[in-house]
Amino acid sequence: MGGAARFRLLGALRDGDGMSVSEIADVIGVDQPRASRLVNDSAERGLVTRRADDKDARRSVVELTDAGRAMLTSANASRRTAVTDAVADFTPEETAQFAALLNRFVAGWTKHDGGHRPL
Repeated sequence: MGGAARFRLLGALRDGDGMSVSEIADVIGVDQPRASRLVNDSAERGLVTRRADDKDARRSVVELTDAGRAMLTSANASRRTAVTDAVADFTPEETAQFAALLNRFVAGWTKHDGGHRPL
């Protein structure tokens, strides 16, 4: 199942105390059935766990595992390296201009896409 959506899932869970599937769907910008399939697939891969909510047993909480955290850390390091390599020939001024334009793009995207961040 989709790599980009999986990394959005792992990123959403990284800093939290766990989220419901509905919360995940809202945060990563997919419908609830897609979020559920993504969570199930990620659980099978050992990247997340599901447990009953301590306050409401009808609700399950999805949490990031150590393996999921390691995968996210590795992917983020690879992305940083790829971006660094891609702009290696830019002058400092070009790098600053590119960063400013990219920030404007992200701001425009989130404003017009219900707050969902682009990949």
